[in-house]
Amino acid sequence: MAARARVLQARVLPHGWLDALRQVSLFAAAYFAYMLVRGLADGDANAAFAHARDLISLERTLHLFVEPSIQAWASGSHFVMGLASWLYVNAQGSVTIAALLYLYMRHNRNFYFVRNMFMIAMAIALVGYTVFPTAPPRFMPEWGFMDTVSDFTPVNVSHTSASMSSLFNPYAAVPSMHVAFALMIGVPLALLARSRVVRAMWLLYPLVMTFVIVVTANHFIVDALLGAITAGASAYGACWLARARPGVWRFSVPSGGSTHLPRAVAPARLTVSG
Repeated sequence: MAARARVLQARVLPHGWLDALRQVSLFAAAYFAYMLVRGLADGDANAAFAHARDLISLERTLHLFVEPSIQAWASGSHFVMGLASWLYVNAQGSVTIAALLYLYMRHNRNFYFVRNMFMIAMAIALVGYTVFPTAPPRFMPEWGFMDTVSDFTPVNVSHTSASMSSLFNPYAAVPSMHVAFALMIGVPLALLARSRVVRAMWLLYPLVMTFVIVVTANHFIVDALLGAITAGASAYGACWLARARPGVWRFSVPSGGSTHLPRAVAPARLTVSG
């Protein structure tokens, strides 16, 4: 029994309680600092709406301004809108935490690379929120957008009466961290998955989150693209950090972990392993 307990502890806590506590504390401190600075960098409302109009103008020029049409189509199904709204409010936190715990316990040697990505991504996002505060589409009903998440969150998201607490910033739309977080857990877990079904689900997860943020009018498509760029830049930064501690911070795919990845995704293995 004692031997089994030691084996179980080794699987759940590969480096013991101290390292687990250190990682939890690091994430908690970093995320609290991220939310605090994000809330303090609420920006000027006039500038935020001006930036939102600039994004609409850019998307119209690029023929990408399809968000009102997508939301109008989805609004025909109460199930789709309800599910999308629920996922927007709940999925980012629950799925991200569960994925990080899984990485720490089952793929510990790759956890630290993903952790570094998250730290870099949150720092990049804070720069975006400060330099380019942007009102989300849901604040712009004149363009055909409607708020679909008000029934699923205790926070009043109306820009006319939003609670400007130190942890809430209604103008933190650029970049979309829903998309960035989804990519930073979806791609690594797809690379590590042995089952084709599981691999496909993780590869689809960022696309699902992109649909969710658009259909709930919380982000523009450009926000999602910038979120993807943030994730890519964070992966590059984590690769650069891995050179300092290649034995600890490097991402490595186990034998057979990505044997059947699509060709478009397989090169990512080479990128993160360096």
